[in-house]
Amino acid sequence: MYDLENNTWVKSEDSGEMTIGVTSLLSAIAGKFTSARIRPVGTTVKRVSSLGTLESLKFVGPIPSPISGIVSAVNGEVIKRPKLLNDAPYTEGWIVRLKPLALQTERGFLSRAADATDTLKKRIAEFHARCFKAFPDHEMYEIGTECSAVLVHLNELLATALVGDIVHLVTDDPTSYVEMVRWTDQTGHVFVDWRQEGNLFHFIVRKEQ
Repeated sequence: MYDLENNTWVKSEDSGEMTIGVTSLLSAIAGKFTSARIRPVGTTVKRVSSLGTLESLKFVGPIPSPISGIVSAVNGEVIKRPKLLNDAPYTEGWIVRLKPLALQTERGFLSRAADATDTLKKRIAEFHARCFKAFPDHEMYEIGTECSAVLVHLNELLATALVGDIVHLVTDDPTSYVEMVRWTDQTGHVFVDWRQEGNLFHFIVRKEQ
């Protein structure tokens, strides 16, 4: 279930606890997360009060709890690697588990996935959010540049990037798809995702070596 107003989700566990995280829409709006501070186990929170604080290069804000409860577990991996919130917001990037205190009365504030679709579509359009298969560590905008020159710039960036880093490349060269496929075959880097929007091509690639 989703708290659409606050960009959080809730999942019921067999233990009766509720796992909570943030949506991929928040990730797309905020950009790459750089810090996550989470309230400790044993903390009692009311609905919409803060579970902690998230920071990105263009966002600092609280994590409003979608339900009232007692914190029973904290995801330490998110504290160590905040980008998990971008890369896997619904799986490894969960934030806390709560023992719910008023779930029956608070269910009315939450939306099921099927009921959330239209609202999410509107917000995606409103924020011009893009969700790719992997969240970028680096952005490259190469408009009006021939693809051969674009690939030179991409190689220069990857030469200093870490293995596993993700690059989002935007180009308007109409030959770019064919050239990108050839480039990945030659370099061994991974072609993760791509799409065309108007005359712009978006590519997601991952450094492999």
